[in-house]
Amino acid sequence: HEKKGLLNHSSYFENFKTACIPWEMKIKEIESHFGSSVASYFIFLRWMYGINMILFGLTFGLVMIPEALMGKPYGSLPRKTVPRAEEATAMNFATLWDFSGFAQYSVLFYGYYNNQRTIGWLKFRMPLSYFLVGVGTIGYSFMIVIRTMARNANEEGGGDDTSFNFSWKMFTSWDYLIGNPETADNKFASITTSFKEAIVEEQESRKEENIHLTRFLRVLANFLALCTLAGSGYLIFFVVRRSQKFALEGLENYGWWERNEVNMVMSLLGMFCPTLFDVISSLENYHPRIALRWQLGRIFALFLGNLYTFIIALMDEINLKLEEEKIVKYNMTIWEASLYNGTIPENSTAPPIQVDPADVPRGPCWETMVGQEFVRLTVSDTMTTYITILIGDFLRAVFVRFFNYCWCWDLEYGFPSYSEFDISGNVLGLIFNQGMIWMGSFYAPCLPAINVFRLHTSMYLQCWAVMCCNVPQERVFKASRSNNFYMAMLLFILFLSTLPAVYTIVSIPPSFDCGPFSGKTRMFEVISETLEHDFPSWFGKVFGYASNPGLILPFILLMVYV
Repeated sequence: HEKKGLLNHSSYFENFKTACIPWEMKIKEIESHFGSSVASYFIFLRWMYGINMILFGLTFGLVMIPEALMGKPYGSLPRKTVPRAEEATAMNFATLWDFSGFAQYSVLFYGYYNNQRTIGWLKFRMPLSYFLVGVGTIGYSFMIVIRTMARNANEEGGGDDTSFNFSWKMFTSWDYLIGNPETADNKFASITTSFKEAIVEEQESRKEENIHLTRFLRVLANFLALCTLAGSGYLIFFVVRRSQKFALEGLENYGWWERNEVNMVMSLLGMFCPTLFDVISSLENYHPRIALRWQLGRIFALFLGNLYTFIIALMDEINLKLEEEKIVKYNMTIWEASLYNGTIPENSTAPPIQVDPADVPRGPCWETMVGQEFVRLTVSDTMTTYITILIGDFLRAVFVRFFNYCWCWDLEYGFPSYSEFDISGNVLGLIFNQGMIWMGSFYAPCLPAINVFRLHTSMYLQCWAVMCCNVPQERVFKASRSNNFYMAMLLFILFLSTLPAVYTIVSIPPSFDCGPFSGKTRMFEVISETLEHDFPSWFGKVFGYASNPGLILPFILLMVYV
């Protein structure tokens, strides 16, 4: 009896541990019906959610909350006030949905933050905190991705598990501690799916094929994929050139589509091109796991080309804003001179004139513009994903389910049939959305919060869609024992996302009248300013020697080697 009681207690404890892991039961249920390959996506989604919770905690706790509680309030400075010309529409839904108006002049974006060295009674160093949080989020992301890859690589070690594969599955798969009928059903479905996976693996290892026909079809498939990528790149380039033309002529003269054309075209390409790649991959006759990696590689190239075309367009827009800033500076000098000359005589020592912050001319603030573009792109991509699930999965499943009885052919096994879960498209969508978060969060501190909300809702919506609207793949296959292939792509995107952010921080001067680094030649000067005012002189010299490229580069090479 004591032994039985200990077993029951251990079973309850294991169930309690499982219940404490977010969405663990949902993922187990999906794995039991759809296999480990689909479950690996949701495990990856949960891991990404944890990373973004940390990023959200850093930006919210060390940047947004201190500025909101201890910084100067709204309306105290021009950078914290909606211009007079925009006040009438600042609270319109269309304006707020475009992240303009009051949303633009809030803690959500870079331009709202003041350049005071310290704020509040705590003497909180806002510019330094803003810079260190931006750098720290990138450093933490690198550390956690590399650490996860190393842990997964260690877990892959072990003996040969391919000998007597079916015998092991037959005699050791059942869990005799299961006492819940629903859990038993899920376990039965999981064992059945694992047998299907093993049968596919065995069939693929023994399959004979016409090598010449296979090579021809694979060359043809790669040619079609390259044509699709080239067409997508040209379309993005064409749309970006059109958007620059619209910006020069004034976006207020155009409609909603023209203002959001770049974001919508990128979202539509990300929605339809993976489906086209999936059709092309059917020519190649690869093993399902290898076919998934080819599919991921092609969608990776598509998203990467789209993202960097978008970045190049933003760089052109930044250059236009910098030229506009020079004109605004000159006009502000004339405005100030005319203001004083028109109200007080020469050589007067009268106090400075009080002007409402809403009436003060201001520069274009290219940093806020960059943050707005990334926020809009993230939101439009999220909406496209949700609409795709509702139309492409739910309405399609409803049509097949209820019209199958009165149609000319079998809708369930013919066209359109129930949809399968698109692993490659969803994985790449997660990875590139995260790349946009890393790239844009320095200029829009609200981006990690938006991404946390997106991932949280995506977990529930996609779990529901998979179980209610999708069917298992015809060829169920076993996922690799770790997610290192996903992690390798995520690490590559992290590196590529860091480059534009580092370039703007190091090479482009900050705006003169907005943001925590206004008045400085470069953003990183906040570090030297802090060392000069808050640390002894010897510490500044040591830091200068330690930050010498001659020491940093060998250290980086040593870390890579290790």
